[in-house]
Amino acid sequence: MTIKERIVEFMRESAYNPMLEEELAEALKISKKDQKKFSGILEEMTTEGLIIKTRKKRYGVPERMGLIVGRLQGNAKGFGFVISDYEDVDDVFIAANLMNGAMHNDRVIARVNTLNTNSKRAEGEIIRILDRANLEVVGTYEESRNFGFVVPDDPRINADIYVSKGDSKKAKDGHKVVCEITRWPEARRNPEGKVVEILGYKDDGETNILAIIRKHKLDLEFPEAVIRETEAIPEEIPEEEIARRADLRGLRMVTIDGADAKDLDDAVSVEKLENGNYRLGVHIADVSHYVKDGTELDKEAVKRGTSVYLVDRVIPMLPQKLSNGVCSLNPKINRLSLTCMMEIDDSGRVVAHEIMESVININERMIYEDVSNILEKDDKALQKKYKDLVADFKLMEELSMILRRKREARGAIDFDFPEAKVILDDKGKPVEIRKYERRIANRMIEEFMLVCNETVAEHFYWMNVPFVYRVHEDPSIEKMEEFNKFIHNFGYHLKGLNSEVHPKALQELLKKIEGTKEEVVINTLMLRSLRKARYAPSNTGHFGLAAEYYSHFTSPIRRYPDLIIHRIIKAVISHKASDGWLKKMNGCVGYFADQSSTRERAAEEAERETVDLKKAEFMQGHIGEVFEGIISSITSFGMFIELDNTIEGLIRLSSLEDDYYNFDSQNHILTGERRKRVFRIGDEVKIQVAKVNVQMREIDFMLVEN
Repeated sequence: MTIKERIVEFMRESAYNPMLEEELAEALKISKKDQKKFSGILEEMTTEGLIIKTRKKRYGVPERMGLIVGRLQGNAKGFGFVISDYEDVDDVFIAANLMNGAMHNDRVIARVNTLNTNSKRAEGEIIRILDRANLEVVGTYEESRNFGFVVPDDPRINADIYVSKGDSKKAKDGHKVVCEITRWPEARRNPEGKVVEILGYKDDGETNILAIIRKHKLDLEFPEAVIRETEAIPEEIPEEEIARRADLRGLRMVTIDGADAKDLDDAVSVEKLENGNYRLGVHIADVSHYVKDGTELDKEAVKRGTSVYLVDRVIPMLPQKLSNGVCSLNPKINRLSLTCMMEIDDSGRVVAHEIMESVININERMIYEDVSNILEKDDKALQKKYKDLVADFKLMEELSMILRRKREARGAIDFDFPEAKVILDDKGKPVEIRKYERRIANRMIEEFMLVCNETVAEHFYWMNVPFVYRVHEDPSIEKMEEFNKFIHNFGYHLKGLNSEVHPKALQELLKKIEGTKEEVVINTLMLRSLRKARYAPSNTGHFGLAAEYYSHFTSPIRRYPDLIIHRIIKAVISHKASDGWLKKMNGCVGYFADQSSTRERAAEEAERETVDLKKAEFMQGHIGEVFEGIISSITSFGMFIELDNTIEGLIRLSSLEDDYYNFDSQNHILTGERRKRVFRIGDEVKIQVAKVNVQMREIDFMLVEN
């Protein structure tokens, strides 16, 4: 246990009363010579928000003083919520006049003032800002005679930034800019800043993508020091490295990925054993062989945390020489890998496994579409082309079905949301948007990666070594009760909802609603009612997968958590993990987990925003056209309609001119006062595209009468 953990644990004891520094030092038996160091640690912990120092110079933990430490989630209307650092602490509502200069995503301390008896929601005010998140803000420059304003692209930052003429970098009205904040907001006073980069005009498609990239702090270029290190990495594998590894080059294996994937980090092999069991090999690119601890390459990978797959480009975690080259499991060439070999019985149980450093040689680079066509459509031409592999694909399908049934039996939740596939022309203009299909080959690889990730997590959990787990806490009962009330409108209810909810109850509901009109909306609301999966240094299980142990092991080219656990695994299996090294790693895994979770969220937001941008651009070319869609949600201001191609638009209440409509928030319906016409979620409607605001990524529809 670290000194910081000891201090926090001591302060959480029920008998503890806030103490002065000297009293704390005496209670914790801090020697005179360590007194200065102890003062520094207390100061550090105060800055981090782990402990609080009162005006009377006494120390305590925030939660025992009616305080919450966390991130502020802003809202376009000016209010916000403090999302606590601890999963089991509810969010705190902060009214606009009690933000006290805090901005969206700042790390703050809030004092809880009241508990709203109607909403059962804690309300409070910001009393301290620990860490400013928005040192730079991306937005649109608005020019006036003597000064300008930058209107942030992120509506959650709801204050425009004042910019003097001398600090505008000669930006013109309508320019997208990056603005550095030079003075933070105060009560009734906007933040001030200076323009540091002009990205281009707001109506330009490339400029809008660049704005999203800058907003989420994504780096398009790698630093010079990283490039130099990368260039020094040899293409050839030394013979002595091959000699010390398990040689699996004679084992038949393939990669199966999307047609446009270039960073291939997983290969699979499958065999049927004499005892009737299956031997599944999951072979993962050994990125940690090339990306060494403490190098510039490693520091940059930590900073990025993940590769980001935007609609028109990939921003990789590692330079292309590694991600698409020496690490990528390209076919018919020797590659270094970390292999998890599993023996699986006919019930899907992993009865034996081995994790080893290996050298492999991929037989074929397959794509999902071809493998699916071989298995689903009995495609003769493809079967002839890959005749040596067809039996393997059929065996893979057989095994994946067994694994899927096992997961379903224990209650794993499988959301099957339609994803958008955006097709761009060579100028970056969207020419087609359609649903992305998850076919049999996609599902096979998914099952193999899931069982591998679980096997690895369980193995190293019982070894009791520092690790990074993928965790998904149980949902809060309050959110599940709200969700249960919502689905009651459609005639459903959750089984066994009392002190906790089991994932099986949610899984059963998903099966009941499959193919119904309300499927998408219930799926969406269920997902919003669950907590978000994240990375953590301690294992608390994965609710959504109904898994006791889970980690991310299978994608080290594009995710830092996978890379760091590869490093740990290799040190342990090669007996190089000294006590000192394990102690050092123990101190690091918490930071790696938090940093990776933060960068994952930024990547997800950036990916979603670029897709929404291209959807708006696409629909701009279809104004006036008529489509059919279904009502996906109903609010007090209108109805959201989802088209078959996944594009969603809003029919505003004000545009429904045939009647005055009342919104029933309990039953999520709109009812006309005179004609009694009712709109419900899942109803099919005909719409016309009325208006598109590409900047705001908003699409307005009008109802077309049948």
